[in-house]
Amino acid sequence: MKQRQYLDVIDERTARARFDAACAHLVPRTVAVRLAAALGRTLAEDVATAVDVPAFDRSDVDGFAVRAEDTFGAEELSPRTLALSPVRLPAGAAPPDDFELPHGACCEIATGGMLPRGADAVVMIEHSRPADGGSMAILHAATPGAHVTFAGSDLGRGDVVLRAGTTLTSRETAMLAAVGAGAAQVFDAPTVAVMSTGDELVPPGEPLRAGGVYDSNQRAIADLVREDGGHALELGILRDDEEALAARLRRVLGPGAADVIVLSGGTSKGAGDLNYRVVERLAAEVPGSPGILVHGVALKPGKPLCLAVVGRTPVVILPGFPTSAVFTYREFVTPLVRRLAGRGAHRAETVPATLAVKLQSAVGRTDYQLVHVVETDRRRVATPLGAGSGSVSAMARADGFVRVPQEVETVAAGARVDVTPVGGAIAEADLVVVGSHCTGLDRLLSRLARDGLRVKSVAVGSQGGLAALARGEGDMAGIHLLDAATGTYNVPFVGPGTRLVAGYARRQGFVHRRGDARFEGLDGAAAAAAAIRCGARMVNRNAGSGTRVLIDGLLGDARPPGWHHAPRSHNAVAACVAQGRADWGVTLDVLAAANGLAFLPLRDERYDFAVLESRAARPGVVAFLSLLRSDEGRSILRGAGFVPSEA
Repeated sequence: MKQRQYLDVIDERTARARFDAACAHLVPRTVAVRLAAALGRTLAEDVATAVDVPAFDRSDVDGFAVRAEDTFGAEELSPRTLALSPVRLPAGAAPPDDFELPHGACCEIATGGMLPRGADAVVMIEHSRPADGGSMAILHAATPGAHVTFAGSDLGRGDVVLRAGTTLTSRETAMLAAVGAGAAQVFDAPTVAVMSTGDELVPPGEPLRAGGVYDSNQRAIADLVREDGGHALELGILRDDEEALAARLRRVLGPGAADVIVLSGGTSKGAGDLNYRVVERLAAEVPGSPGILVHGVALKPGKPLCLAVVGRTPVVILPGFPTSAVFTYREFVTPLVRRLAGRGAHRAETVPATLAVKLQSAVGRTDYQLVHVVETDRRRVATPLGAGSGSVSAMARADGFVRVPQEVETVAAGARVDVTPVGGAIAEADLVVVGSHCTGLDRLLSRLARDGLRVKSVAVGSQGGLAALARGEGDMAGIHLLDAATGTYNVPFVGPGTRLVAGYARRQGFVHRRGDARFEGLDGAAAAAAAIRCGARMVNRNAGSGTRVLIDGLLGDARPPGWHHAPRSHNAVAACVAQGRADWGVTLDVLAAANGLAFLPLRDERYDFAVLESRAARPGVVAFLSLLRSDEGRSILRGAGFVPSEA
């Protein structure tokens, strides 16, 4: 395909400055909204109370309104007797206009009732009893002001109760209601038109066709707009059709339409990347348009970002890969949407952490690295996910990100880094499991999560899990390591300070597409030998995984086609073979069945748990091990296709 090199990469600071300057003409709008619709909006002006709160001297208890001096000296054995007035003061009713409590009298009052003229205290009903002649015996003396909230003691008429710039939560809307505000003057939510482009995109909920990918960007960006205080105008998916895209954009450009337009995809340099060309063309149609301001920023992820203004409307073309799209939206669009929504700059609180492993970056670009964060006995540790910009799960799995400045090439293991949380504050997990991923483990952790435990699973491979435990970064590790010399799983690999807990058995085997005559009728080992002889393309596993040890034993010194293709999960192996990108691989029987593959057993392996002794008493660890050994836990594992240990 013919490609046009359009990118002119500039540094992040310059890109931001250009975009901010070109959007300076945009100012927030204000609007009055009913109190019932004010939640989540941002106040555009201070709110002062027009009434005192409370608006009258109010009783805090059920009892009797009195003049305090009439009760002085009252004791249970020597009460003061007060005449009971016929006036009763329930909540919500005012005393008669001409009523003043006489000396030597009391009147019945309810909690929230309005004190009458002359009264300055309330005696609790428990501190009284009926006396002769319809009077009341007061058993305890009252001091002036006892059990009374005086008018204006909470808020005085004219006090500012909420300030402009406050984003309204239920706490603030209750305050507005308490001072009688039926409406609020707020900043109008800016309208942000959101669309995704690409022939490969499929709306969530529809069948996934070959070569298609579900569109997650529109959902993510639209919801980010809402989180920032904007109104997301979702325009759906548009195919790679230049005229159709131009027509759609014209409908949301101009006064009364969208305040900001955000697209994703079509901003790189490929022949099919047409979004920036359409924006360039539309800018030429509107006199005075700044046009494309930036096309290419020294960021990872997010280099192909395109920033433009057509007429007076900012148009942002985010990269198509999900992680890139989210990062670039947060860094460049969030500040604009928040400003227009009256929310001001978003200042994310960072948390300090120690970097678990070395981070390699490239001088000349700002690098954002997603990380897991785990609490150890002594410190907080950040472990990079190692996920690419195309990962749809990375942002959901990450606790936060580390920003590596453009002038830094390497961040050493053990270095202090600042982690910016994503999706809320970073909470300490009740249980951290590192090591090899397994669907059986997932199901056990999900069961614990339903009981309210905060669980975290960090997939770094069996050897990576043991290394993490050795550094104190986790509670336990799922491992399936084969010692080739002894044929023993896991036991030889567990070091001091760690004990091995028996988990469950998984069946590993040679998988291929059904009907492949090269492997039909063979057992697993014979099929692997046949694959080597005929040069069938394989899919490997990553170094450090237990499956890789098994594969290396099958191959010996052979390096068949595909040997360098080494994904990090059993699922990826099954998908690769099922889709025809490889002819064979080694994975689990349950995944072979799920993908319609033929399965030739090689051996049953042990998936066990290495538990750090110093953290074995943590409630999360105790809960996991209890579930693992319970009838319920065994049933969960059998349902996933595994064989629980009897030990």
